[in-house]
Amino acid sequence: MDFSLSPEQRALREEVIAFARSELGRNVADGDREARFPVGDWRRCAEFGVLGWPVPVEYGGQGLDPLTTIVALEALGYGCRDNGLVFAIGNHLWGCAVYLLEHGTEEQKARFLKPMCDGALIGAHALSEPEAGSDVLGMRTTAVRDGDHYVLRGEKWFVSNGPEADVFVVLARTGPPGRAQDALSAFLVTADLPGVDRSRRFGKLGLRTTPMGAVRFDEARVPASCLLGREGSGYSLFGGTIEWERAFMFAPHVGAMERLLETSVEYASGRDQFGRPIGSFQAVAHRIADVKIRLELARLILYRVGWLKARGRMALLDATIAKVFISESLVEAAATAVEVHGARGYLTDWGLERELRDALGGPIYAGTSAVQRGVLAELLGLRGAVSGAGGG
Repeated sequence: MDFSLSPEQRALREEVIAFARSELGRNVADGDREARFPVGDWRRCAEFGVLGWPVPVEYGGQGLDPLTTIVALEALGYGCRDNGLVFAIGNHLWGCAVYLLEHGTEEQKARFLKPMCDGALIGAHALSEPEAGSDVLGMRTTAVRDGDHYVLRGEKWFVSNGPEADVFVVLARTGPPGRAQDALSAFLVTADLPGVDRSRRFGKLGLRTTPMGAVRFDEARVPASCLLGREGSGYSLFGGTIEWERAFMFAPHVGAMERLLETSVEYASGRDQFGRPIGSFQAVAHRIADVKIRLELARLILYRVGWLKARGRMALLDATIAKVFISESLVEAAATAVEVHGARGYLTDWGLERELRDALGGPIYAGTSAVQRGVLAELLGLRGAVSGAGGG
Protein backbone atom coordinates (compact mmCIF):
# COMPACT_ATOMS: atom_id res chain seq x y z
CA MET A 1 0.00 0.00 0.00
CA ASP A 2 1.29 3.42 -0.99
CA PHE A 3 -0.42 6.32 0.74
CA SER A 4 1.58 9.09 -0.91
CA LEU A 5 0.17 11.48 -3.46
CA SER A 6 1.64 11.56 -6.95
CA PRO A 7 3.70 14.63 -7.94
CA GLU A 8 0.79 15.75 -10.11
CA GLN A 9 -1.67 15.42 -7.23
CA ARG A 10 0.61 17.34 -4.88
CA ALA A 11 1.02 20.10 -7.44
CA LEU A 12 -2.74 20.28 -7.98
CA ARG A 13 -3.33 20.44 -4.24
CA GLU A 14 -0.99 23.40 -3.83
CA GLU A 15 -2.49 25.13 -6.86
CA VAL A 16 -6.04 24.74 -5.54
CA ILE A 17 -5.09 25.99 -2.06
CA ALA A 18 -3.37 29.06 -3.50
CA PHE A 19 -6.38 29.80 -5.72
CA ALA A 20 -8.91 29.35 -2.91
CA ARG A 21 -6.98 31.49 -0.44
CA SER A 22 -6.45 34.36 -2.85
CA GLU A 23 -9.70 34.35 -4.84
CA LEU A 24 -12.51 32.91 -2.72
CA GLY A 25 -14.37 33.84 0.44
CA ARG A 26 -13.13 37.41 0.75
CA ASN A 27 -16.55 38.59 1.95
CA VAL A 28 -17.74 35.41 3.62
CA ALA A 29 -18.81 37.13 6.86
CA ASP A 30 -21.07 39.53 4.95
CA GLY A 31 -22.33 36.75 2.70
CA ASP A 32 -23.18 34.61 5.72
CA ARG A 33 -24.96 37.45 7.49
CA GLU A 34 -27.00 38.37 4.40
CA ALA A 35 -27.48 34.78 3.17
CA ARG A 36 -26.10 35.89 -0.20
CA PHE A 37 -24.97 33.45 -2.87
CA PRO A 38 -21.41 34.43 -3.98
CA VAL A 39 -21.99 34.71 -7.72
CA GLY A 40 -18.53 36.16 -8.38
CA ASP A 41 -16.77 33.34 -6.54
CA TRP A 42 -18.91 30.79 -8.38
CA ARG A 43 -17.73 32.23 -11.69
CA ARG A 44 -14.12 32.24 -10.52
CA CYS A 45 -14.47 28.56 -9.61
CA ALA A 46 -15.86 27.85 -13.07
CA GLU A 47 -12.95 29.65 -14.72
CA PHE A 48 -10.47 27.72 -12.58
CA GLY A 49 -12.11 24.43 -13.59
CA VAL A 50 -13.62 23.42 -10.24
CA LEU A 51 -17.10 22.80 -11.66
CA GLY A 52 -15.70 20.32 -14.15
CA TRP A 53 -13.13 18.40 -12.11
CA PRO A 54 -14.81 14.96 -12.44
CA VAL A 55 -16.32 15.62 -15.89
CA PRO A 56 -14.55 14.13 -18.95
CA VAL A 57 -12.74 16.56 -21.21
CA GLU A 58 -15.04 15.82 -24.14
CA TYR A 59 -17.94 17.29 -22.14
CA GLY A 60 -16.07 20.42 -21.11
CA GLY A 61 -14.53 19.20 -17.86
CA GLN A 62 -11.08 18.54 -16.46
CA GLY A 63 -11.31 14.74 -16.55
CA LEU A 64 -9.80 14.13 -13.11
CA ASP A 65 -9.95 10.58 -11.80
CA PRO A 66 -11.99 10.00 -8.61
CA LEU A 67 -9.05 10.01 -6.17
CA THR A 68 -7.52 13.13 -7.72
CA THR A 69 -10.94 14.79 -7.57
CA ILE A 70 -11.05 14.03 -3.85
CA VAL A 71 -7.58 15.52 -3.37
CA ALA A 72 -8.69 18.67 -5.18
CA LEU A 73 -11.93 18.95 -3.18
CA GLU A 74 -10.05 18.47 0.08
CA ALA A 75 -7.70 21.28 -0.92
CA LEU A 76 -10.67 23.48 -1.79
CA GLY A 77 -12.16 22.92 1.67
CA TYR A 78 -8.82 23.73 3.26
CA GLY A 79 -8.19 26.93 1.32
CA CYS A 80 -11.72 28.35 1.08
CA ARG A 81 -13.35 29.70 4.24
CA ASP A 82 -16.75 29.99 2.58
CA ASN A 83 -18.12 26.57 3.42
CA GLY A 84 -21.44 27.49 1.82
CA LEU A 85 -19.80 28.08 -1.55
CA VAL A 86 -18.04 24.72 -1.31
CA PHE A 87 -21.31 23.05 -0.34
CA ALA A 88 -23.08 24.63 -3.32
CA ILE A 89 -20.36 23.21 -5.58
CA GLY A 90 -20.87 19.80 -3.99
CA ASN A 91 -24.59 19.86 -4.67
CA HIS A 92 -23.96 20.97 -8.26
CA LEU A 93 -21.52 18.12 -8.87
CA TRP A 94 -22.81 15.23 -6.76
CA GLY A 95 -26.53 15.97 -6.77
CA CYS A 96 -26.84 16.82 -10.45
CA ALA A 97 -23.79 16.40 -12.72
CA VAL A 98 -23.05 12.88 -11.47
CA TYR A 99 -26.52 11.75 -12.59
CA LEU A 100 -25.69 12.92 -16.09
CA LEU A 101 -22.26 11.32 -16.00
CA GLU A 102 -23.59 7.98 -14.80
CA HIS A 103 -26.96 7.76 -16.53
CA GLY A 104 -27.39 10.53 -19.10
CA THR A 105 -27.71 9.96 -22.83
CA GLU A 106 -25.17 11.49 -25.16
CA GLU A 107 -27.71 14.15 -26.09
CA GLN A 108 -28.36 15.00 -22.44
CA LYS A 109 -24.66 15.18 -21.66
CA ALA A 110 -23.99 17.39 -24.67
CA ARG A 111 -26.83 19.73 -23.71
CA PHE A 112 -26.13 20.14 -20.00
CA LEU A 113 -22.60 19.21 -18.97
CA LYS A 114 -20.55 21.86 -20.76
CA PRO A 115 -22.65 24.80 -19.47
CA MET A 116 -22.56 23.21 -16.02
CA CYS A 117 -18.77 23.06 -16.19
CA ASP A 118 -18.38 26.66 -17.35
CA GLY A 119 -20.81 27.97 -14.73
CA ALA A 120 -23.58 29.01 -17.11
CA LEU A 121 -25.94 26.47 -15.51
CA ILE A 122 -26.27 25.78 -11.79
CA GLY A 123 -27.45 22.29 -10.88
CA ALA A 124 -29.52 21.03 -7.97
CA HIS A 125 -31.08 17.81 -6.70
CA ALA A 126 -34.82 17.99 -5.99
CA LEU A 127 -35.44 14.93 -3.84
CA SER A 128 -36.88 15.67 -0.40
CA GLU A 129 -40.51 16.66 0.15
CA PRO A 130 -42.45 18.09 3.09
CA GLU A 131 -43.41 14.55 4.14
CA ALA A 132 -40.59 12.57 2.52
CA GLY A 133 -36.98 13.12 3.51
CA SER A 134 -35.13 10.00 4.57
CA ASP A 135 -38.14 7.99 3.34
CA VAL A 136 -37.38 8.41 -0.35
CA LEU A 137 -39.97 5.83 -1.37
CA GLY A 138 -42.66 7.87 0.36
CA MET A 139 -42.47 10.81 -2.03
CA ARG A 140 -45.73 12.08 -3.53
CA THR A 141 -44.57 14.14 -6.53
CA THR A 142 -45.93 12.50 -9.67
CA ALA A 143 -45.02 12.46 -13.35
CA VAL A 144 -47.74 11.24 -15.73
CA ARG A 145 -46.92 10.43 -19.36
CA ASP A 146 -48.85 12.53 -21.87
CA GLY A 147 -47.64 11.94 -25.42
CA ASP A 148 -44.02 13.02 -25.73
CA HIS A 149 -44.09 14.79 -22.34
CA TYR A 150 -44.48 13.99 -18.67
CA VAL A 151 -46.78 16.19 -16.59
CA LEU A 152 -45.07 16.90 -13.28
CA ARG A 153 -47.09 17.69 -10.14
CA GLY A 154 -45.84 18.16 -6.59
CA GLU A 155 -43.42 20.09 -4.46
CA LYS A 156 -39.84 19.53 -3.35
CA TRP A 157 -38.38 21.04 -0.18
CA PHE A 158 -34.88 21.62 1.19
CA VAL A 159 -33.44 21.94 -2.32
CA SER A 160 -29.88 23.20 -1.88
CA ASN A 161 -29.01 25.62 -4.72
CA GLY A 162 -32.75 25.64 -5.48
CA PRO A 163 -33.40 29.39 -5.58
CA GLU A 164 -30.48 29.89 -8.00
CA ALA A 165 -30.55 26.61 -9.92
CA ASP A 166 -31.12 26.38 -13.67
CA VAL A 167 -31.53 22.61 -13.89
CA PHE A 168 -32.84 20.09 -11.38
CA VAL A 169 -32.56 16.33 -11.12
CA VAL A 170 -36.09 15.50 -9.95
CA LEU A 171 -37.32 12.16 -8.67
CA ALA A 172 -41.05 11.62 -9.14
CA ARG A 173 -43.56 8.80 -8.94
CA THR A 174 -44.45 7.34 -12.35
CA GLY A 175 -45.64 3.88 -11.42
CA PRO A 176 -48.85 2.55 -9.82
CA PRO A 177 -48.93 1.24 -6.25
CA GLY A 178 -47.00 -2.00 -6.04
CA ARG A 179 -43.28 -2.57 -5.76
CA ALA A 180 -42.21 0.85 -4.51
CA GLN A 181 -38.66 0.62 -5.93
CA ASP A 182 -40.09 0.43 -9.46
CA ALA A 183 -42.45 3.39 -9.08
CA LEU A 184 -39.92 6.25 -9.24
CA SER A 185 -38.29 7.91 -12.24
CA ALA A 186 -35.64 10.62 -12.57
CA PHE A 187 -35.93 13.69 -14.79
CA LEU A 188 -33.82 16.64 -15.85
CA VAL A 189 -36.05 19.67 -15.34
CA THR A 190 -35.03 23.19 -16.30
CA ALA A 191 -36.14 26.11 -14.15
CA ASP A 192 -37.51 28.04 -17.13
CA LEU A 193 -40.23 25.49 -17.94
CA PRO A 194 -43.79 26.78 -17.48
CA GLY A 195 -45.18 25.36 -14.26
CA VAL A 196 -41.82 25.25 -12.44
CA ASP A 197 -41.96 27.67 -9.53
CA ARG A 198 -39.05 28.28 -7.18
CA SER A 199 -41.68 29.03 -4.59
CA ARG A 200 -39.85 29.60 -1.35
CA ARG A 201 -36.42 30.35 0.13
CA PHE A 202 -35.49 28.88 3.51
CA GLY A 203 -33.36 30.59 6.14
CA LYS A 204 -30.73 28.34 7.74
CA LEU A 205 -28.54 28.01 10.81
CA GLY A 206 -25.39 27.63 8.72
CA LEU A 207 -24.10 27.28 5.16
CA ARG A 208 -26.05 30.44 4.48
CA THR A 209 -24.24 31.28 1.25
CA THR A 210 -25.76 28.15 -0.25
CA PRO A 211 -29.35 29.11 -1.08
CA MET A 212 -31.99 26.56 -0.10
CA GLY A 213 -35.62 26.60 -1.14
CA ALA A 214 -38.74 24.84 -2.29
CA VAL A 215 -39.63 24.07 -5.91
CA ARG A 216 -43.23 23.51 -6.93
CA PHE A 217 -44.28 21.72 -10.11
CA ASP A 218 -47.74 22.80 -11.25
CA GLU A 219 -48.64 20.82 -14.35
CA ALA A 220 -45.08 21.29 -15.64
CA ARG A 221 -44.70 19.57 -19.00
CA VAL A 222 -41.27 17.94 -19.10
CA PRO A 223 -40.11 16.55 -22.48
CA ALA A 224 -39.78 12.78 -22.45
CA SER A 225 -36.23 13.29 -23.75
CA CYS A 226 -35.39 14.62 -20.28
CA LEU A 227 -36.07 11.27 -18.62
CA LEU A 228 -32.88 9.89 -17.06
CA GLY A 229 -32.53 6.19 -17.69
CA ARG A 230 -35.75 4.27 -18.25
CA GLU A 231 -39.11 4.90 -16.64
CA GLY A 232 -39.23 3.24 -13.24
CA SER A 233 -35.47 3.22 -12.73
CA GLY A 234 -35.30 6.34 -10.54
CA TYR A 235 -34.70 4.49 -7.30
CA SER A 236 -31.89 2.41 -8.76
CA LEU A 237 -30.33 5.54 -10.29
CA PHE A 238 -30.49 7.22 -6.90
CA GLY A 239 -28.89 4.18 -5.28
CA GLY A 240 -26.14 4.17 -7.90
CA THR A 241 -25.14 7.78 -7.28
CA ILE A 242 -25.29 7.99 -3.47
CA GLU A 243 -21.80 6.50 -3.19
CA TRP A 244 -20.49 9.63 -4.88
CA GLU A 245 -22.57 11.98 -2.77
CA ARG A 246 -21.89 10.32 0.57
CA ALA A 247 -18.13 10.51 0.17
CA PHE A 248 -17.24 13.17 -2.38
CA MET A 249 -19.61 15.75 -0.88
CA PHE A 250 -17.60 15.44 2.33
CA ALA A 251 -14.10 15.59 0.88
CA PRO A 252 -13.92 19.36 1.57
CA HIS A 253 -14.79 18.61 5.20
CA VAL A 254 -11.41 16.94 5.60
CA GLY A 255 -9.68 20.07 4.35
CA ALA A 256 -11.77 22.22 6.68
CA MET A 257 -10.83 19.94 9.60
CA GLU A 258 -7.15 20.44 8.85
CA ARG A 259 -7.63 24.21 8.69
CA LEU A 260 -9.44 24.21 12.04
CA LEU A 261 -6.75 22.00 13.57
CA GLU A 262 -3.99 24.38 12.50
CA THR A 263 -5.97 27.35 13.80
CA SER A 264 -6.44 25.66 17.18
CA VAL A 265 -2.77 24.65 17.49
CA GLU A 266 -1.60 28.15 16.62
CA TYR A 267 -3.91 29.81 19.12
CA ALA A 268 -3.24 27.31 21.92
CA SER A 269 0.51 27.76 21.44
CA GLY A 270 0.38 31.55 21.62
CA ARG A 271 -2.33 32.20 24.22
CA ASP A 272 -0.91 32.32 27.75
CA GLN A 273 -2.92 31.83 30.94
CA PHE A 274 -1.56 31.21 34.42
CA GLY A 275 1.91 31.92 33.10
CA ARG A 276 1.98 29.25 30.37
CA PRO A 277 0.47 28.51 26.94
CA ILE A 278 -2.99 27.01 27.21
CA GLY A 279 -1.84 24.24 24.90
CA SER A 280 0.34 22.93 27.71
CA PHE A 281 -2.75 22.03 29.74
CA GLN A 282 -3.93 18.50 29.08
CA ALA A 283 -7.57 19.56 28.99
CA VAL A 284 -6.78 21.64 25.90
CA ALA A 285 -4.02 19.50 24.40
CA HIS A 286 -6.07 16.30 24.46
CA ARG A 287 -9.02 17.92 22.69
CA ILE A 288 -6.72 19.10 19.92
CA ALA A 289 -5.02 15.69 19.74
CA ASP A 290 -8.43 14.08 19.23
CA VAL A 291 -9.04 16.34 16.23
CA LYS A 292 -5.78 15.12 14.69
CA ILE A 293 -6.80 11.49 15.23
CA ARG A 294 -10.15 12.09 13.55
CA LEU A 295 -8.53 14.01 10.70
CA GLU A 296 -6.14 11.22 9.76
CA LEU A 297 -8.80 8.51 10.00
CA ALA A 298 -11.22 10.63 7.95
CA ARG A 299 -8.62 11.09 5.23
CA LEU A 300 -7.90 7.35 5.11
CA ILE A 301 -11.53 6.30 4.62
CA LEU A 302 -12.09 9.11 2.12
CA TYR A 303 -9.08 8.13 0.02
CA ARG A 304 -10.15 4.50 0.16
CA VAL A 305 -13.46 5.45 -1.45
CA GLY A 306 -11.59 7.39 -4.14
CA TRP A 307 -9.30 4.43 -4.75
CA LEU A 308 -12.27 2.05 -5.08
CA LYS A 309 -14.22 4.34 -7.42
CA ALA A 310 -11.13 4.89 -9.59
CA ARG A 311 -11.11 1.13 -10.15
CA GLY A 312 -14.82 0.90 -10.87
CA ARG A 313 -15.54 -1.01 -7.67
CA MET A 314 -18.52 -0.76 -5.33
CA ALA A 315 -17.93 1.52 -2.35
CA LEU A 316 -21.32 1.74 -0.63
CA LEU A 317 -20.12 0.49 2.74
CA ASP A 318 -16.98 2.63 2.71
CA ALA A 319 -18.84 5.71 1.46
CA THR A 320 -21.46 5.31 4.18
CA ILE A 321 -18.76 5.06 6.84
CA ALA A 322 -17.06 8.10 5.35
CA LYS A 323 -20.26 10.14 5.44
CA VAL A 324 -20.93 9.41 9.12
CA PHE A 325 -17.38 9.69 10.38
CA ILE A 326 -16.27 12.75 8.42
CA SER A 327 -19.42 14.79 9.05
CA GLU A 328 -19.40 14.09 12.78
CA SER A 329 -15.64 14.65 13.01
CA LEU A 330 -15.95 18.11 11.46
CA VAL A 331 -18.53 19.04 14.10
CA GLU A 332 -16.08 17.94 16.79
CA ALA A 333 -13.22 19.87 15.17
CA ALA A 334 -15.28 23.06 14.93
CA ALA A 335 -16.57 22.73 18.49
CA THR A 336 -13.01 22.19 19.70
CA ALA A 337 -11.80 25.29 17.87
CA VAL A 338 -14.56 27.38 19.45
CA GLU A 339 -13.78 26.08 22.95
CA VAL A 340 -10.01 26.47 22.58
CA HIS A 341 -10.50 30.11 21.59
CA GLY A 342 -12.84 30.70 24.52
CA ALA A 343 -14.80 33.95 24.32
CA ARG A 344 -13.08 34.81 21.04
CA GLY A 345 -14.41 31.60 19.53
CA TYR A 346 -17.93 32.65 20.44
CA LEU A 347 -17.63 36.05 18.76
CA THR A 348 -18.71 36.53 15.16
CA ASP A 349 -15.57 38.58 14.41
CA TRP A 350 -13.33 35.50 14.57
CA GLY A 351 -15.46 33.36 12.26
CA LEU A 352 -15.22 30.18 14.34
CA GLU A 353 -18.85 30.24 15.41
CA ARG A 354 -19.70 30.28 11.70
CA GLU A 355 -17.51 27.22 11.17
CA LEU A 356 -19.47 25.40 13.87
CA ARG A 357 -22.84 26.45 12.46
CA ASP A 358 -21.76 25.29 9.02
CA ALA A 359 -20.51 21.96 10.33
CA LEU A 360 -23.74 21.10 12.12
CA GLY A 361 -25.52 20.44 8.84
CA GLY A 362 -23.18 17.61 7.83
CA PRO A 363 -24.75 14.86 9.97
CA ILE A 364 -28.16 15.79 8.49
CA TYR A 365 -27.84 16.37 4.74
CA ALA A 366 -27.11 13.59 2.21
CA GLY A 367 -28.79 11.16 4.59
CA THR A 368 -28.83 11.61 8.36
CA SER A 369 -26.30 9.84 10.54
CA ALA A 370 -29.11 7.74 12.01
CA VAL A 371 -30.14 6.52 8.56
CA GLN A 372 -26.52 5.87 7.59
CA ARG A 373 -25.97 3.73 10.66
CA GLY A 374 -29.08 1.78 9.71
CA VAL A 375 -27.68 1.29 6.20
CA LEU A 376 -24.42 0.01 7.70
CA ALA A 377 -26.33 -2.35 9.95
CA GLU A 378 -28.16 -3.80 6.96
CA LEU A 379 -24.90 -4.15 5.03
CA LEU A 380 -23.62 -6.14 8.00
CA GLY A 381 -26.59 -8.49 7.70
CA LEU A 382 -28.91 -6.97 10.33
CA ARG A 383 -32.10 -7.00 8.25
CA GLY A 384 -34.82 -4.48 8.94
CA ALA A 385 -32.41 -2.08 10.60
CA VAL A 386 -33.32 0.84 8.31
CA SER A 387 -36.50 1.84 6.54
CA GLY A 388 -35.20 4.69 4.39
CA ALA A 389 -32.41 5.14 1.89
CA GLY A 390 -31.34 8.59 3.02
CA GLY A 391 -32.31 12.11 2.15
CA GLY A 392 -32.60 15.57 3.62
